[in-house]
Amino acid sequence: MQITEGFSLDLTTTWAFIIAFAVYVYVILDGFDLGLGMLFAIEPDRKNRDVMMNSVAPVWDGNETWLVLGGGGLFAAFPLAYALILPALYVPITAMLLALIFRGVAFEFRWRTERWRGVWDISFIAGSTVASFSQGVALGAFLQGINVDEAARAYGGGWYDWLTPFSLTVGAAVVVGYMLLGATWLVMKTEGPLQERMRSRAWAFGLITMAFIGVVSLWTPFLQDGYFARWFEGWGVALSIAVAAVVVVIAVLMFLSLRVHHHEYRPFVLALALFAVCFVGLGICVFPYIVPTQITIYEAAAPAASQIFMLVGASVLIPLILIYTAYAYWVFRGKIDPNEGYH
Repeated sequence: MQITEGFSLDLTTTWAFIIAFAVYVYVILDGFDLGLGMLFAIEPDRKNRDVMMNSVAPVWDGNETWLVLGGGGLFAAFPLAYALILPALYVPITAMLLALIFRGVAFEFRWRTERWRGVWDISFIAGSTVASFSQGVALGAFLQGINVDEAARAYGGGWYDWLTPFSLTVGAAVVVGYMLLGATWLVMKTEGPLQERMRSRAWAFGLITMAFIGVVSLWTPFLQDGYFARWFEGWGVALSIAVAAVVVVIAVLMFLSLRVHHHEYRPFVLALALFAVCFVGLGICVFPYIVPTQITIYEAAAPAASQIFMLVGASVLIPLILIYTAYAYWVFRGKIDPNEGYH
């Protein structure tokens, strides 16, 4: 029993990192995909829209695999957290899932009709926007805290607790951040006038994203006492300065790369790095809590035997998913031919 209990601590931390990894991979893979959908709204030319959609057509529908892995892993490895977080975020999560479904339908149907193509384009834009905004709202509501009924070990808040100025601000930040990812992705995948327009738009969305990062970063420590202590007491001061410095350096390098025409891959890679640093900052803010700042990962964890059983499956499935995802992106690397259609 002592061995099992000691091992369960390692298992719990491992599962926390697996879920965090799955969420991050989903954010970066589906983020530029959703951002591309929102960029449709400011790219009215039909041929350019076709090129934009063709850039993700071979890979887009595999991105939600990571969302399923993150949600399923939370349910299996941290059932108490799942039972507390999901009721608190039912509205934004339901809106996100419906938007993703509607967006997927629009993606396929716009190629099958001429008469209704404009309608499906609008649906694609709307689905991408609602899904992105809902993800940001859910993140903001999670960070600001969830009302837990300690006696019942259940969600004790109301239907609209998620709706606050902070959650709406984070929702807007995610929308703009995804559009930055989408624009840098198109810089990498396209050529000519479309690529140049995306360079200028990446500049604009990059500046707005940095402004949102600053606002959210300064706002977050005041949401919970534990956050403030983590960032502004003791070693946290040095940590906050280091994280801020890394964000600024990456942003400067990204903006410089957008000014150099032969740098086509670098802006996208640096935009992903910017998201990675923000994600690490989020982890530093909440760890080891899985329901900030009330329930730790250890309090919410499933029994060790269950975690071991699931870890065996995850150790096989995750490498396989990574391999076929990497292979798909490798096969469809390079520029998009404007004369090739999606079938």
